[in-house]
Amino acid sequence: MTRTVKLAALAKLNLGLKVLHKRPDNYHELRTVFQTISLADTIEIAYTPSRFNKFVIESGDDIPNNLIIKAAIAIMEATNAKGDVRFKLTKKIPMGGGLGGGSTDAAAVFLALPALTGRNLPLDKLTELAAGLGSDIPFFLLGGTALGIGRGTELYPLPEMPALNALVVAPHVHVSTPDAYRALKRKLTTDLPFQYISSFQSRVWSLGEQYCENDFQSVVFEQYPHLKSIQRKLTKLGAKPAMLTGSGAALFGVFDSSQAVKVALPAFARERAYPVVFVGRNRYRTMWRRQLKDHVLGEVWPPQSRYAR
Repeated sequence: MTRTVKLAALAKLNLGLKVLHKRPDNYHELRTVFQTISLADTIEIAYTPSRFNKFVIESGDDIPNNLIIKAAIAIMEATNAKGDVRFKLTKKIPMGGGLGGGSTDAAAVFLALPALTGRNLPLDKLTELAAGLGSDIPFFLLGGTALGIGRGTELYPLPEMPALNALVVAPHVHVSTPDAYRALKRKLTTDLPFQYISSFQSRVWSLGEQYCENDFQSVVFEQYPHLKSIQRKLTKLGAKPAMLTGSGAALFGVFDSSQAVKVALPAFARERAYPVVFVGRNRYRTMWRRQLKDHVLGEVWPPQSRYAR
């Protein structure tokens, strides 16, 4: 019997991002605040038990889908499940904008495929598998507002943000993340710059009143003046704050109301612009339980398969 599900995989913003030092493993030590938003890809999954594993993905866009397949392989190998798994992906989250489009698609597989196969995995194991594929993926197993440290994979839930209205602008610009890191000139060291950490902590503690800074913003704006002009336009239209997410190229501006977002939207007719709402952790998990309702039981997180023995 084939089991099917249709999923919304939400995007994220970085409400703040501090890049500390380069680590011995060649990653950078980060402090960031993640936030899920209503912009979403759509993923349809069909699972049919069989003697052998087969993975097929269909997409109307010429985009890389490697993370979806890698996530499916990781789940099937970790649970010893076998079957034919087919995906249909409809992209709405711009790729390469710092919005987590590839990561959230992979996380959707981590949350949904165990439910379809009847092979549950605990959250710590899902997180371990997710971190092995990408630094942003574990956040999408949590949702809402969260502090990320280390590579961004060590996560701590923060108090829920209100369902704020925002406008995401994703210009047709590709920002090279490696180049952005190089421009920051962070050195290999174990000495944490106190001024960076203390400033970030104070802003996180007062997150409801003011937002954190993004260390990439100054270097990316220097390399791509068009992005700085978008940030200025968002600010002029009333966004507070207006800032880069991740290393870009997408920016977001938070507005007082959905009407204010509607008024600002025509100013970005030449860009890809998306009205969004902040999605809290409770709403995020409710959404997931609703999407998987035919295949899961109870209120446990992550969702637990009704087919498990």
